[in-house]
Amino acid sequence: MAERFDRIWHNARLATMRGDRADLGEIEQGLIAARDGRIAYAGAQSDFPVDADAVERIDCAGRWITPGLVDCHTHLVYGGNRAHEFELRLQGASYEEIARAGGGIVSTVAATRSATEAELVAGALPRLDALIGEGATTVEIKSGYGLNAETEMRQLAAARGLGRLRPIAIRTSFLGAHALPPEADGDKDRYIDLVCNEMLPAVAKAGLADAVDGFMEGIAFSGEQTARVFAAARALWLPVKLHADQLSNLGGAALAAKFSALSADHLEHTDEAGAVAMAKAGTTAVLLPGAFYFIRETQKPPVELFRNHGVHMALATDCNPGSSPLTSLLLAMNMGATLFRMTVAECLAGVTREGARALGLLAETGTLEVGKRCDLAIWDIERPAELVYRIGFNPLHRRVWRGQ
Repeated sequence: MAERFDRIWHNARLATMRGDRADLGEIEQGLIAARDGRIAYAGAQSDFPVDADAVERIDCAGRWITPGLVDCHTHLVYGGNRAHEFELRLQGASYEEIARAGGGIVSTVAATRSATEAELVAGALPRLDALIGEGATTVEIKSGYGLNAETEMRQLAAARGLGRLRPIAIRTSFLGAHALPPEADGDKDRYIDLVCNEMLPAVAKAGLADAVDGFMEGIAFSGEQTARVFAAARALWLPVKLHADQLSNLGGAALAAKFSALSADHLEHTDEAGAVAMAKAGTTAVLLPGAFYFIRETQKPPVELFRNHGVHMALATDCNPGSSPLTSLLLAMNMGATLFRMTVAECLAGVTREGARALGLLAETGTLEVGKRCDLAIWDIERPAELVYRIGFNPLHRRVWRGQ
C-alpha cells in the first residue's frame, strides 16, 4: 500500500542546514513531505517513493526551501518608542549617557507599565507580522520593561498571547534583571533580592517563561548579582541566557558558560577566555548587528575567535525600542555579513539551525530533517546567497508553519 502524506513539496531545491558551518546541506532536486505537522521526508526527489500519495502536492518550480527562520533574541513587547533618544544620539549623546540621564530602558519602563495587556499585544503585532512576512516561524520575546512583578508578568502574558493570534512558535524569557527601576533608589542588591525571591518564583509558578535572561554590564548588574539570578533560575529548573560583554568585558561570556547558558548575546567585548568557556559549555553566541549598527559601536564581536574555538553563532534582530528597532531577519543577515564578516552559510545557519540551538529547540526546528516541525520558508531566488546579499527586498514566496 502506498505511503500517504498530508502534503508534498516537490521540484524544489533544499538548503537543509544539516551540514557544518561551511555547508548549507544543499539538495538540487529535492522534495519535502509532511504528516501531522512534522517533516516525514526531506531529501532527494529521486529517493522518494514514486507511488507515495498526498492530500496536496505543491510544485515549487525550482524555488529554494529553507527551514523557517528563527529570531532568537527580541524585546518585541513594549510600550511607547524612543525616537527622541535617537535624535539625541544623532547629536552626540552615547547610549550610556542617555541611560544615566534617565532615558534608555527606564523610559520604556514607564510607557510599558502604563499599558494594558491588550495594548501591549496591539503594539507588538505589527512588529511580529513584519518578522512573519519574511519567513520567521519561531520568535523569542523577552520581558524586562516592567521591572516589577505585575508588569513583567503582563509583558510575558502578552508575548504568549501573540502566539495564539498568529501561526508562530513563541518562546519567552524573563528579563527582570534588565535595569534598575526608579523606585529602587539605586540599590541594585535589594532589587536583585526582589527579582530572585518574588518576581522569578511568581513568573515560574504562572508558567510564563521558558528561560531567564539578564543584563550584565556597568549600567546594569554585576557578575555577582547576575549569578544570584541564575542560581535562582536553576533552582526553578529554568535555563538561562545573558546579555554579555556588550559595552565592556566584565566576564559575562565566562559567567554564562559557568551556568551552562543556552546563549550569551551581543559579545562585542568578549575575549578568548570567554570564547573558550562558551565552546566548552556549548553556549551559543548570539550576534546582534542591529544594535551594533544603531548605537554606532566600533568594537566588533570576535567572530574569528568563535570560529577558531568552535562556538556556534546565531544571528537575531534584537528588536527593541532603544538600540535596535529592527524587524527584519533578512537585514540582520546582511549586517552580519557586511559588518561582522560572517559567511553566507554562517548567516543562514544563524537564523535557522543556530537560532534554534540558542533557544534549546534544535531537536524541534532549525533544519530540514525527518521528525522536526514542518516549518518552511520557500523563496523566489536563484541561490541562497541572495537572502544575505539583498537589502530591502523580500523574496519570500510562501511560509509554511506546522505543515500548513
